[in-house]
Amino acid sequence: MPSKSVLEAKQAIVAELSERLKASCVGVVVSYKGINVEDDTKLRKELRENGVNYTVVKNTLLRRATAEAGLTEMDDVLVGSTALATSDDDYTAAARILANYAKKNDFFEIKAGYMDGAVVDLDTIDHLAKLPTREVLLANVLGAFQAPIASFARAVQAIVDKGGVENCEPAQKEDTAEEAPAEEAKAEEAPAEEAKTEEAPAEEAKAEEAPAEEAKAEEAPAEEAKE
Repeated sequence: MPSKSVLEAKQAIVAELSERLKASCVGVVVSYKGINVEDDTKLRKELRENGVNYTVVKNTLLRRATAEAGLTEMDDVLVGSTALATSDDDYTAAARILANYAKKNDFFEIKAGYMDGAVVDLDTIDHLAKLPTREVLLANVLGAFQAPIASFARAVQAIVDKGGVENCEPAQKEDTAEEAPAEEAKAEEAPAEEAKTEEAPAEEAKAEEAPAEEAKAEEAPAEEAKE
């Protein structure tokens, strides 16, 4: 029967594993059977540089930890050699690095995983492994936000180049004000044109009266002859 100190040590490990599972956004469980020291060192280094916590764990202790963290669906695969990789804020790093390593080494196998407190299938882990790195994802998101900001910045710069807001809109108003007198002038000319149109019939009437005057002039000698 294990001593009290051993039991306490195991309880501390379980408590630490349980908190680690709860605090992480993603975790991947792998079988590392057959890995040599050199490869293991390289793998650990790459995981560490990407913010992934990777440790070899005992299945019995991990089962207790998964029970406390609500991840008991992984218990069926907790046999043989087992290592746990967790990340607190990167959803892709652990899956990407371990999946790439598994492709190059037949003895290395991904057994299970979880995301945001729920166990996921191997297809989901494979999809996570194919996603871009966190830096690339952040760059894409930042680029999407910067697009409208860049347009706004260009518009502001255009105003600055013109000497400020007061040199933009007022110019348009002045142009409108200059066009108004011209419109008014056209409006004033219109009655004059109409007046000329009305005078035209009067001129024609005078032209028609002229033959009548001539006729009167021709009748005058006839009157004189009668006398």
